[in-house]
Amino acid sequence: MEDLTEPKPLPRDLFRDPDCTDSARPIRLGGKWTAMVLRCLEDGRPRRFTELRVPLHWVTPKVLTETLRAMERDGFVSRTEYDENPPRVEYVLTDLGRSLLDPLDAACAWARAHTPEITGARRSYDTAASTGSPVA
Repeated sequence: MEDLTEPKPLPRDLFRDPDCTDSARPIRLGGKWTAMVLRCLEDGRPRRFTELRVPLHWVTPKVLTETLRAMERDGFVSRTEYDENPPRVEYVLTDLGRSLLDPLDAACAWARAHTPEITGARRSYDTAASTGSPVA
């Protein structure tokens, strides 16, 4: 059984997967960053905001806060505030949020399988758009 008392820190390069780059992720759940927050919380461990900021370092604190609030509103994330000094807040996936992991895995697998087609289509579109040609 896995020890859940000492959370493993989230790696800074959590999303540095060459097979699933930002340009190859055409599917979104919720907002732009929702799927990435789901990945950060998928191990079931409660995470503090500062922990989530490590792999999501390019997301501004304001946008991450908005994403977490939207996920809480949608029932994907549970937020627990502890009456401590300094204040401590932790986020964890709800059962509803966990139910999104299998579809997310399927979407990522699909994106990996179709990355060359997506990249080619985007390249064709961008080329046509930059030359003023109609996009087929």
